[in-house]
Amino acid sequence: PRAPQERFCPDLAEEERRQLRAFSARRRQEALGQGLACPVPGPCHGCPCRKCGRRLNKGDPGISASRLGDQFWHPSCFSCHFCHQQLVDLIYFQQDGRIYCGRHHAELFRPRCASCDQLIFMEECIEAEGRRWHLEHFCCLECDEPLRGQRYVMRSGRPCCRGCFESLFAEPCQACGDPIGADGEEVTHQGLHWHARAACFCCSLCRKPLRGQPLTCRRGRLFCSDTCSRGQDASSTASDSSDSAFASAPSPDS
Repeated sequence: PRAPQERFCPDLAEEERRQLRAFSARRRQEALGQGLACPVPGPCHGCPCRKCGRRLNKGDPGISASRLGDQFWHPSCFSCHFCHQQLVDLIYFQQDGRIYCGRHHAELFRPRCASCDQLIFMEECIEAEGRRWHLEHFCCLECDEPLRGQRYVMRSGRPCCRGCFESLFAEPCQACGDPIGADGEEVTHQGLHWHARAACFCCSLCRKPLRGQPLTCRRGRLFCSDTCSRGQDASSTASDSSDSAFASAPSPDS
């Protein structure tokens, strides 16, 4: 999009609408421009392309941007500094000598809601996992329950309420079979999961706790040593893998 517009933001509160109008007007006045496609004039013969640095000769097709002075770009180089997409209809926004598409220029000044994809103009918002949400849009990815002030788990960069997480995404413990809940600390090894507690993550023969200890895994069962694994199944010819398991903290929630 070239610029945020009210018709694309029907749910804005009046204060947000006021700030959007002021923001858009300021951008149009201070940063908006349209590139001019024209042959490179004689005085600019041999000048470097502003983006790639390769020289442009007299008569070569070039793009100039009035807000950035007597400089030229190759047509294919006249693109957003952030996403590198060519600028539609040569419409650009400039900031600190660089050109941007409307979307990424706006994001220099305002965060974008990870749910509705619109800019956030209210002073208060929710931030998690490096992303931001309007307060009313911070909802469970499965059931849409509002999560403001509630505990949640981040899954694939989106919030999930504890109930949905535990019913849909919690991994079963390889030892006891119970799901490892949002507050549970788990240990993973070779794609399998255990509760980190000693009663679950332990040697299958002698019950020695294995957290932080060398271990041997055979057929999905854990052993503290080759001796215990041979004692459990002396006739087995399956290959062992000796390693340390990876323990993870409870899923981040707040």
